[in-house]
This record gives sequence, C-alpha cells and structure tokens, in this order.
Amino acid sequence: MFEELDYRVTPIGAISLRRRRDLRLGQDVLEIKLGDEFLMSSHFTASEIALARLGLAEVRSPAPDVVVGGLGLGYTAAAVLEDPRVASLRVVDLLDAVIDWHREGLIPLGPVLTADPRCRLQQGDFFALAASETGFDPDRPGRTLDAILVDIDHAPDFLLDQGSAGFYTAEGLAALTRHLKPGGVFGLWSDAPPDAAFTDRLAGVYAEARAEPVVFDNPYLGDTVTQTVYLARAAG
Repeated sequence: MFEELDYRVTPIGAISLRRRRDLRLGQDVLEIKLGDEFLMSSHFTASEIALARLGLAEVRSPAPDVVVGGLGLGYTAAAVLEDPRVASLRVVDLLDAVIDWHREGLIPLGPVLTADPRCRLQQGDFFALAASETGFDPDRPGRTLDAILVDIDHAPDFLLDQGSAGFYTAEGLAALTRHLKPGGVFGLWSDAPPDAAFTDRLAGVYAEARAEPVVFDNPYLGDTVTQTVYLARAAG
C-alpha cells in the first residue's frame, strides 16, 4: 500500500520519493516530499502540463529552444517534448536526487525524457543561473532562448527557500530577459489563483503579461482547485 522509493538529505532538507496505493481513486500515486511538505503528486498534473502547452503556444519560433526550471515528476518537460517544433530542451533542477530518479527509471516519465535526444537534464541552481550573465548553458555562455518555463516555488509569495525571493522582484524578472530572444516567452507555474499584483509586476518588465487560471477537480475535497500559469513576452 505504501513504498518509499528513495530518501536523500539535500542542502534544502530531506527529500523523499514515495509510491502509495490510493483506494479511493483505484490507482497508484507517486509523490515527492521535502520534509513534511508535498512538492508534487502524480494525481494533480493539469497545471504543470498547462505550463508547457500554454507557454509553447505563445512561442513564435519554428524550432524553439526551451529551458524548464524544476524537474519534479517530469510532466512539464514531457509536455514540452510533445511539441514536434521543439529543437532543444534543458531542464535545470537543484537536486541531484530528482535527476537520479529520472535517470534510474524510478519515475515513469524518466525514460521518456532521457531517451529523447533533444532533452538534457542539468543539475544547477535555476535562480542563480537566471541572475547570471552567462545563463543556463555552460557550453554556450550567453545563449538566448525562445521560452523559459518555471515550476519550482509554490507561488511568487510562497517560496520553498528564501534564496529565490529576488527572482520575483522587478529586478529579478528583468534580469531573466537577458536570456530570452526578442519576443521570447517566460512562463511561471503557481499553486495559487491569479495574483493581480504579480501580473502587474510582470507587465512592468515585459512587453506583454497575463495570468491564465487552470481549474481542475480535486476528488479529495469534492471541489475544484484553481492554480495559475503566468505568461509574459519579452520586448521585440
């Protein structure tokens, strides 16, 4: 009924991968936890997939180069690779453990990502790379991208670690634009409903900005849940 597949101590706390049988749903559920906090569940993936699909729908390039910040259970990355236009995908995650789980096949989507020649899994601090001059590709410093899609913190004001707080300021959002091509797209996942203040902050930095609510059923609560995908386009 319950199995802990792996447990690691990391710089931001203990992380675990577990699988349990949900009798109400009649299916296995895969979960990642950081300490006692749930990071991701294979049962709730609609907004992670929407991040990829909505973000790529805004991309104008016929062969986009994409970075995804945050690997998790791989749903955003796999949805990016479903788009045949995508030329390259680099997925940046802080934790070696999460990358190992994909490479070792402990996570079902791991073989999908690792078998696709367009995809590279990279250990690194996404927020530090976003703030840097050199960007996300150590082999091509300064490389610019068609889309940067981020699913790491719970929301712009609900962080896993305070080290990422600067990313969500106007200065941090502006720094990210140096890694986007003219007209490139920034997408951000949030576990909360749309926040008008954050949308306005995006609009102050990017040429276009909006919040797309993603609504789905939660059988545990007998109600719907509203999460958000923020989308912004760089000037040019």
